[in-house]
Amino acid sequence: MTTTMRALLARSCPGDWEPVTNGESGAAVFRSADGAKYAKCVPHGHRDLLARERDRVDWLDAGVVGGPAVLGWIAEDDGACLVTSAVRGVPADSVSAEELQRAWPSIVEAVRELHALPAGDCPFTRDLTRMFALAEDVVARGAVNPEFLPVEQQQTPPAALLARLAGQTGHRLAQEPADLVVCHGDLCLPNIILDPSTLDFAGFIDLGRLGRADRYADIALLLANARETWDDEKQALVADGIFARHHGIALDTERQRFYLHLDPLTWG
Repeated sequence: MTTTMRALLARSCPGDWEPVTNGESGAAVFRSADGAKYAKCVPHGHRDLLARERDRVDWLDAGVVGGPAVLGWIAEDDGACLVTSAVRGVPADSVSAEELQRAWPSIVEAVRELHALPAGDCPFTRDLTRMFALAEDVVARGAVNPEFLPVEQQQTPPAALLARLAGQTGHRLAQEPADLVVCHGDLCLPNIILDPSTLDFAGFIDLGRLGRADRYADIALLLANARETWDDEKQALVADGIFARHHGIALDTERQRFYLHLDPLTWG
């Protein structure tokens, strides 16, 4: 598949490209030799998904929050390629706990700015009704990846996990309107790029799930994923407190848990 995608990329954007990794949904990712551009190429069956990512990258690029810009797009019978500018820096999951502590205020501010964008101007939605329906479809198809689940849930049938969440949806739907913001949709540390010298926020990447959603859809993922870097729970709680104070909220741990457990059921 990579050979086919490389040929498609060569037709759409000639130059020297280096394979980076095979991504989700059969995507092949390439980086230009000078490091200034990235290309994501997918087979025909995933062309619409990549087009949706293109539209989200393009929309965010018009705002005030850092991210890539769309540089090229080609769609042919055998697949599609999206070419974007690189966000220079290092992913936030590659730094130490001490470095993440230094970067944390900048990350928290970037999330605040993203969530402060006018939600009514965002043409994309990831509202709970839509995401729960997506989870129902993924579970029904038997497409849940157990590696995405928390360790303690990996031996539980996904249908049972979804049933646990179903009883809470009425309450969560009632909460959603007051906290409907522009969410990244996959707000984990690998998708946050930092300036390697200053450790300041440089930009968000992998924007295929960006859209209007309850802010806790982002909060749950970010705070849980950051725990994989912090040295201990005390450090994690300090970081959670910084996030909450800067955003002017009191964290709702049950709400966080709901969105954290829903997310892995929506991939597939």
